[in-house]
Amino acid sequence: MRIEAVLCITFVAAATITAADAPGSAAPKQNANASGANAAPKPPHSNGPAAAKAETARMTPASGLKAQLFASEPMFVNPCDMDIDARGRVWVTEGANYRSSFQKWGLLRPAGDRIVIMEDTNGDGAADKAKTFYQDPSINSALGICVLGNKVIVSSSPNVFVLTDTDGDDVADKREVLFTGIKGFDHDHAVHAFVFGPDGKLYFNFGNAGGQLCYPTDEMKKNTPLHGVFSKEEIAKARPLTDVDGNLVTDKGKPYRQGMVFRCDLDGSNVEVLGHNFRNNYEVAVDSFGTLWQSDNDDDGNRGVRINYVMEKGNFGFVDELKGESWGAGWKRAQAKGVSESEKISYQWHLHDPGVVPNLLNTGQGSPTGITVYEGSLLPEPFRNQMIHCDAGPRVVRAYPVKPDGAGYSATMADVLTSPDAWYRPSDVCVAPDGSLFIADWHDAGVGGHNMADRILEFMTGRIYRVAPENKPKYRTAKLNLKSASGCVTALQSPNHETRYLAWTELNKMQSKAQKELEKVWTKNSDPRMRARALQLLARIKGNEAKYVEAALKEQNSDLRITGLRTARLLKLDVIPYVKQLVNDPSAQVRRECAIALRHSASSEAPRLWAQLAGQFDGKDRWYLEALGIGADKQEEKFFAAWLDSVSGNWNTSAGREIVWRSRSTKSVPMLVKLITAKEAAPADKDRYMRALDFINGPEKEQALVDIATGGL
Repeated sequence: MRIEAVLCITFVAAATITAADAPGSAAPKQNANASGANAAPKPPHSNGPAAAKAETARMTPASGLKAQLFASEPMFVNPCDMDIDARGRVWVTEGANYRSSFQKWGLLRPAGDRIVIMEDTNGDGAADKAKTFYQDPSINSALGICVLGNKVIVSSSPNVFVLTDTDGDDVADKREVLFTGIKGFDHDHAVHAFVFGPDGKLYFNFGNAGGQLCYPTDEMKKNTPLHGVFSKEEIAKARPLTDVDGNLVTDKGKPYRQGMVFRCDLDGSNVEVLGHNFRNNYEVAVDSFGTLWQSDNDDDGNRGVRINYVMEKGNFGFVDELKGESWGAGWKRAQAKGVSESEKISYQWHLHDPGVVPNLLNTGQGSPTGITVYEGSLLPEPFRNQMIHCDAGPRVVRAYPVKPDGAGYSATMADVLTSPDAWYRPSDVCVAPDGSLFIADWHDAGVGGHNMADRILEFMTGRIYRVAPENKPKYRTAKLNLKSASGCVTALQSPNHETRYLAWTELNKMQSKAQKELEKVWTKNSDPRMRARALQLLARIKGNEAKYVEAALKEQNSDLRITGLRTARLLKLDVIPYVKQLVNDPSAQVRRECAIALRHSASSEAPRLWAQLAGQFDGKDRWYLEALGIGADKQEEKFFAAWLDSVSGNWNTSAGREIVWRSRSTKSVPMLVKLITAKEAAPADKDRYMRALDFINGPEKEQALVDIATGGL
């Protein structure tokens, strides 16, 4: 999992690495010594199990935790992505052939990169067994792996494959194409890993090289051999698919741009675009409430790495919504205004435009990679129920403890694992069934610029670390009982993704036979996350959908009320009665979800409900304001008119001015003109209101520009 975006990160290497190894330079002549005579190649860095163990001992874990070396070269090399199955085995996609399609070092492993399964058979915390599940050039440097029973979803642009082990021997027997036509071949800003959500759906994303999402052609469906690369001509025949909102999934600005976040059914149907306009959103993590979290890359060293709460259907502002201008234009505007260095970041992400969802946290310069939500109990606070995230640039794995903040969130940073080793490059992080944390280390002198220092296959490195409390060195995985409802409910509460997938699948098949055991979690468990997991299965028992949604909406915990409303939407229940019930909820986050639930509603009651939600906007909460905007999408005229009626024309308040600024309704135009031409208006405010006019089309806007010009502005 490497990020090519941070070109300015220094390539730090051992003394044997020459200046020719810097990013963008030609590959070194590896078989020549200093005098030019042929000589045996030298390793660019200490390698092998002994060196890996020594370097692990130098790492700095968070207080009370210990890092163990689970596996290293030569068992595997260059881990791009990782998953952990219900048996506690670690699966990695390798990247020995990283950038082999165009870099001078060429194809280092002609047979193709591998998916390797590593196992600790004696519980000492170190892998002692490895097996190749699959090897093929079609998965060179694959950026994603998701293990779901006997199926493995592999993300490797231009394709997403499903590999199936039909006979249980841990070797792939069948290959199918789930999606194709994704751009970004041999590029880090392409399609990333899939993850199974608490609602039984798949979640995934691609960066701004992904471009489009297509279903396989009929020929690809009929003729998908286990091995081999599809021709460019065949892939080019695939056409962008249409999502549930009726939009083509392309980055052409109609309406989507750049990187995107997706949700779909297990078979790839019912694709939804949940957020767009990211640069290189590298993996998406879903918590038990169905809330989405991810990181996004800065722009070649501009200190703008961001962590995002992905508000559904939001635009996240990497490029200008109207013209597609990137961060450079934003920085020029910031420089022209003379804003501070820290304020430039908001221009980089176009946060001064109406219609852009705010960032949760800015982490500075970096190369963000894998991310997960830790919902286990083995690790201590502050890591429980928080994001755990890898940033290969500054060489750190961090947690981002999150707190509610209005309709959104605020977050801080807490290191999990750092190292003085200049080759430490965390690429992914996963949670094992026992609650321990596993961290993949690409292990290279640098990251970015389509480069790597590890160019000699026999010396190539890669590490996996296990992080757990100091007094928990043993690695044991309990056997699952998936034959009974009680056993499945126990498994459903695991911190491990695949374990939960197996449990969810069996419980969903059981339907009412599982109801009693699920009810025990829903009614007696004190952990709202476990209750949320049970809720989403209880609500899928035929005939009980509304019963459990309504129960959730009455819960004291606001996250459970949110989960209830989200479940109603996913089950395609009529959400209007539920929004009416929650429209005056004391939690701004619950009201945020109400606004989103009204999006594209055909109900005659929707405008009035939206107006009620808008009436509770405090004039400051950008998360809330953007939720209102998302909820009003394609119905701005009706919703805005209902709000105007509700305030009896008294719109010119601190909250009202922000609603006018965010609205795309033509009815807001005369109000914007009034705000722009007001003598007391500050220049910065005039600029904001003028910018808002750019997002409104029609004769009303044209007349407004005339009025402003003749008004002496």
